[in-house]
Amino acid sequence: MAKEGPKYTGSLPALDGWCIFMQYAASLCSGCGRGDQGLSEARQQLERRAAIVSILREQAVGRQQDLVRVLRRQGHHATQSSVSRDLRELGVLKAGDRYVLMTEMMEPVNGDFSALAHFVREIRPAGASLTVIRTTVGSAQSVAVAMDRAQWPEVVGTISGDDTIFVATQGTSQQQKLLRRLHATFRV
Repeated sequence: MAKEGPKYTGSLPALDGWCIFMQYAASLCSGCGRGDQGLSEARQQLERRAAIVSILREQAVGRQQDLVRVLRRQGHHATQSSVSRDLRELGVLKAGDRYVLMTEMMEPVNGDFSALAHFVREIRPAGASLTVIRTTVGSAQSVAVAMDRAQWPEVVGTISGDDTIFVATQGTSQQQKLLRRLHATFRV
């Protein structure tokens, strides 16, 4: 029988707790037919993911290998591939040189994008209905998700890469409105 890791006894905000609970429930279902081993692995995964949330809230982590080391020091079974999967499932984003929880990055208060403004480097139109936003490496997804969540009426949609965001608008007038908003919001 596999040795169980330490139990997570801290508290999580409702959203994070719910996400981790749902991951745990899904893991339990995938462990069906494997008996106690599947249950033990699911429990380890739940505890490791709760620890990742806690670690990312308490300190800046820039590389997955650094996160693996911290988790192991805390007594969790962790590999680079398990941590990579956990980060993806928890919705953790790479913003600049560190990993951040999506819930912390994506909730601009009253349209305040100041936490993201330093990632935006350049804004320019590309044709009559496409705007290109250049960001620091690894930050485009965070900025694009925040823009999508803001639900600006002039934005039809966004596509982001590593350091570039394409923002589609309905036409030239909406693009001009978007450009004014972007320049004012990100001060670029």
